Amino acid sequence: MSVPVRGAAVFPDLTTDVAARIERSMASARSAGTRRAYSSAWRRFESWCARAGHRSLPAHPATVAAYLVDAADMITADGTRVYAPATLGKWVAAIADRHRSAGCDSPCGHEMVRATLAGIRRDYAAAGDRPRNPRAPLVTADITVIVDHARRSADGWASEVLERRDSALLLMGYAGAFRRSELVALECRDVRRDRLDGTHVRIRRSKTDQEGSGVVKALPFTDHHRTCPVCAWLRWLQVVAVFDAGGRVALIRLLTRATGFDEHMCRGPLPTPNGRAPLFRSIRKNGNLSATALSGAAVHAAIRRRAADAGYDEHAVAQLGGHSLRAGFVTQAFRNGADAHAIMRQTGHATPGMVEIYARENAPLIGNAVTRLGL
Repeated sequence: MSVPVRGAAVFPDLTTDVAARIERSMASARSAGTRRAYSSAWRRFESWCARAGHRSLPAHPATVAAYLVDAADMITADGTRVYAPATLGKWVAAIADRHRSAGCDSPCGHEMVRATLAGIRRDYAAAGDRPRNPRAPLVTADITVIVDHARRSADGWASEVLERRDSALLLMGYAGAFRRSELVALECRDVRRDRLDGTHVRIRRSKTDQEGSGVVKALPFTDHHRTCPVCAWLRWLQVVAVFDAGGRVALIRLLTRATGFDEHMCRGPLPTPNGRAPLFRSIRKNGNLSATALSGAAVHAAIRRRAADAGYDEHAVAQLGGHSLRAGFVTQAFRNGADAHAIMRQTGHATPGMVEIYARENAPLIGNAVTRLGL
């Protein structure tokens, strides 16, 4: 009895609509930020190949290796390397992704490419070039000082609008160990008050949850109203709800009639904003809220601006950024005795090893035997 030979699969005859739907689904497999980064990296590789006379798709492993070496050897006028090893790694990922999307074998898994990239990393490390430069953490004392200064310096209703938003960004971002991309993706419906816990914040999608399984983070009621993330959220939510319902006039009325923030308000009446409206938005100079979500770059800028206003020196401010809130949460939690698994409950890290990186960089004496030497 003969066994039929299985041949290669034949591409089916698909309708234009089905083919377009498949293409959209494939594009949605990666976040918009990743797609933009990969597209930019691929355009750079294509341009380099065109200038050098090489084929970009499919590319030979030697072409990719030459591309990496050329980039690694680029030096600025002050003698520093132009590109960090992490950037080169992202370029390789983009080249591999484009080859897979086009149905071509990726050259990036070849030993020549892997060894070239590994060698570049070793050369950088040996020379001390482009070391990792993580954002400095903002711990509880920093957050308290910065938020307090923002509130004391608010002058006029437009300034108070900005203060309420920035205070909510700082306190919620810190207590929730949020990535800035998670903060700016929040909609009003994603945060709800819980009678026992404070607030429950649903992260519908994140860097480590591209398929949108979702996760809930709790932001607790705290002892002090000035550093209570729930109070900060409610103060900002009042602004969002009133502006969306009544515009500028209603917002001015709210703020001019508001009593001083002298005690907890987190258990008070809840405003009812449009649930699908973005929670954090950009604010115009006249105090009006935009209809679009705040950008990640704006979170970065707000943190630096508030720190500078609070008196932090220029060097310290330059080390801050959107990640300073998340890094500060982990650093403070370690210093206060929390273990890695407890910290992971809030940060969402997949492994303790990722969390331990913060301890090594920002709390190196915690759990370190050097403190037991009796010196």
